[in-house]
Amino acid sequence: MDPVLELRGITKRFPGVLANDHIDLTLEKGEIHALLGENGAGKTTLMNILYGLYDPDEGEVFVKGNKLEVNSPSDAIAAGIGMVHQHFMLVPVFTVTENVMLGYENLQPNGLLDRQTAAARIREISEQYHLEVDPDLYVKDLSVGAQQRVDIIKLLYREADIFILDEPTAVLTPQEVDELFTIMRKLVEKGKSIIFITHKLREVLEFADQITVIRGGKVVGSTTPQEADQRLLASMMVGRAVELNVDKKPADPKDAVLKVENLVALDDRDQLAIDGVSFEIRSGEILGIAGVQGNGQTELVRVLTGLAHPVDGEITLLGEDITGASPRKITELGTAHIPEDRQRDGLVLNFPIVDNLVLNTYYIEPNARGVLMQQDILLKTADDLINKFDVRTPNSVTTVGSLSGGNQQKVIVAREFSRPIKMLIASQPTRGLDVGSIEYIHHRLIEKRDAGVAVLLVSTELDEVMQLSDRIAVMFDGKIVGVLPAAEATKEQIGLLMAGVVSTAAEA
Repeated sequence: MDPVLELRGITKRFPGVLANDHIDLTLEKGEIHALLGENGAGKTTLMNILYGLYDPDEGEVFVKGNKLEVNSPSDAIAAGIGMVHQHFMLVPVFTVTENVMLGYENLQPNGLLDRQTAAARIREISEQYHLEVDPDLYVKDLSVGAQQRVDIIKLLYREADIFILDEPTAVLTPQEVDELFTIMRKLVEKGKSIIFITHKLREVLEFADQITVIRGGKVVGSTTPQEADQRLLASMMVGRAVELNVDKKPADPKDAVLKVENLVALDDRDQLAIDGVSFEIRSGEILGIAGVQGNGQTELVRVLTGLAHPVDGEITLLGEDITGASPRKITELGTAHIPEDRQRDGLVLNFPIVDNLVLNTYYIEPNARGVLMQQDILLKTADDLINKFDVRTPNSVTTVGSLSGGNQQKVIVAREFSRPIKMLIASQPTRGLDVGSIEYIHHRLIEKRDAGVAVLLVSTELDEVMQLSDRIAVMFDGKIVGVLPAAEATKEQIGLLMAGVVSTAAEA
């Protein structure tokens, strides 16, 4: 029997870069095939070729034994290939039915949209695959997990047989992750096939049938969960042994560095996003903020770093009131910030790397003398940081916007970790990074803590929060609904709090 999808000898060259080097990949019917690789390994390029966004320089794509010419995404969709993106492709103010129909509309004889027939088909799909989605609800009123199920329904509605899931668990609670993999198993039971792209090795070993690892644009090996473990997969991805567990001694916290009292703030739509939040972080400890994306974490970080102003409450840093202070003032008091949105808040994309590495210190000696920036010093410092933080770039004068997302994140981390600080606010610090870079950043966060820095860690990666934190605060609906010692917290407790189930979590 022919595989449902086969990539043969896919090769793609860009100026100075061999992104895909004769890659072969086979997907069998009813299989969950995990695709692993570092940032820049070639996974995204491979998927772009499969979707017709790039033309391969060499190689062929076969679907169910037939050669496929993929010149556009519509060719891929017509061939039964669908993709659930990490950031869902949905219109919040549309209903589930309207989102599913978008671009694939049913019309009544009078030319109006046939929502009723579409809704009936959505209910049928939802029941058949245990997706539990009401077609009449607005997407903006759905949980993150339910929105993801809508994206899956869209592909089933279009009769896709091949599903590509890009980092599908990145924004889910532990309970929603379990639900997703139940759905994935139901899909393969019904004859669908799945390519599962993720950085989470534990999930690969638990749910994949086959594993392919790409490094440096080449397939370096294929294996199965029965034949592999996390250390083996990590070493295949990175090309060396990787320490996966965070080794840290107990915290020795001292005086409070940051105090937040009764903080209230609005989001970009002037809706209440932070509702009476209070906490403190002491020197030499990591306070982790856990929660599903969209429960106030983004607004909390923006207020703490001066990128937004609260409507009530008080923020004190090292005894000084910084409520409503400017980002420069907060930075000069010794705060480092790894922003959630690296492109909007962390980088100037059309500036070279060398300039992005000094965005908050360009006017301070030795980077500047008077009004003149010291270009020789800046270039040498940039080269040192690029080497230390393993930023994959031809040189330091390359524009930062031309780098992969993971390498853009490394530029920010290099900038923020390379100066004396008292407070570190790290929001999604390892988002989009490979296991080798995650290992490096985790070690540096612990080093900062042990050096007496107060660290606020905001992450949707529950494993990351639990491993790194000394205390864990859980945010739900703009409030802190629980604070637990990390050494005593369980995933079940935190998962329930993340879903707003406070009373049951206390008993778990």
